[in-house]
Amino acid sequence: MDAFSQDYVSRKFSEFYASPSTKIPAPSAIGEREFAFFLFKERIMVRHRSAASLNGLRSLLCENKPSDVYHSCAYYENPEADMDKKGWLGADLVFDIDADHIPTSCDKIHDEWTCGKCGFSGKGVTPEICPACEGQKFDARTWPCERCISSSREETRKLLDMLEKDFGFSENELRVFFSGHRGYHVHVETEDVRTLDAMARKEIVDYVYGLGLTGLEKRKKNRHEQPFNLHDFGWNKRIKKGIQKFILNATEEDLRNVGIKQNVKNILQNKEAISNRYIEENRWTLVKGVGPETWLKIARHVKALESANVDTVVTTDIHRLIRMNGTLHGKTGLKKVEFPVADLAKFDPFTEAVAFKEGKTKVSVSCAPQFRLGENKFGPYTNEKLELPTAAAVLLICKGRAEAMKD
Repeated sequence: MDAFSQDYVSRKFSEFYASPSTKIPAPSAIGEREFAFFLFKERIMVRHRSAASLNGLRSLLCENKPSDVYHSCAYYENPEADMDKKGWLGADLVFDIDADHIPTSCDKIHDEWTCGKCGFSGKGVTPEICPACEGQKFDARTWPCERCISSSREETRKLLDMLEKDFGFSENELRVFFSGHRGYHVHVETEDVRTLDAMARKEIVDYVYGLGLTGLEKRKKNRHEQPFNLHDFGWNKRIKKGIQKFILNATEEDLRNVGIKQNVKNILQNKEAISNRYIEENRWTLVKGVGPETWLKIARHVKALESANVDTVVTTDIHRLIRMNGTLHGKTGLKKVEFPVADLAKFDPFTEAVAFKEGKTKVSVSCAPQFRLGENKFGPYTNEKLELPTAAAVLLICKGRAEAMKD
């Protein structure tokens, strides 16, 4: 982003925070939160700030003119003190689901990465280590497309289902947000979770991922052996229902992709019987030629499908900063927005999270895929000079796909 474009986006963000029409919900227990701001020009984070009220917080936003705004998931006695002197009182249980960590069918189309050490580049999900030089710093260019959002939404759906059905949280105790970029945040802010330490939160993450499940390990062959005995609660029920769903919808190709090479026809010909009788009654050995190892292969595959892909570090860190509800994301110019849990499937980020709804801006676009904001579609663009609605222009500039033009 060149200096003129940076000034343009910074000015738009400042106007957003200064506008009387901008509504930014105050986080719970605002006086016990640490606030942090990432600044446009200096490209540094300002931390250890506090605000006693929403008006005080708005003053901080207008004063700092940030690209990104965060608050602590933790509650502190002295939010402005150094970390070892803050006086930790507890922390919300938070989950971050982001397409950056979810392999999708579209990431190799619009996502690119370049190693900051050797310059080696590739497409798709950014690796943790460069395959050429083992460097660990990358310049990544991603894009928030409809498929990415859909993938993150599905992972969020699975997480919410576990939190409600397996952990017993009510819908009223769960808060769900569009992050402003390519994913969702889920907050649990009840007293029951506040004092959980990092290890307890790690156990929750392990459960969400399905780590450490017993009974899915490779075992000695025994044609009379039951592969497992599945109960009707927790992961047992999820594996059971997942196998049932997989079998009923499986094609020959699906079974072979799981690693089943023999007796495929026997399974396909007995779908209904397997679903209605064998799985429900745990009678896994009744299909001729289909033994325990076959069911274990399917169960391992189903476990991967049923687990929820969340950012482990975010949930286990009891001092974590999280993007603030109602504020702008510096990579898109879209807002972080809360919505009811029941609305997950119908919530449209490309409409509800649009912050800039007036004005137009001239931009020079280098390369951008087709995208939608509200009812309007834009692109694809390659080396074009255009006048676009402000929201579209800000998105392209923030994603490094365009530069603002002087009048």
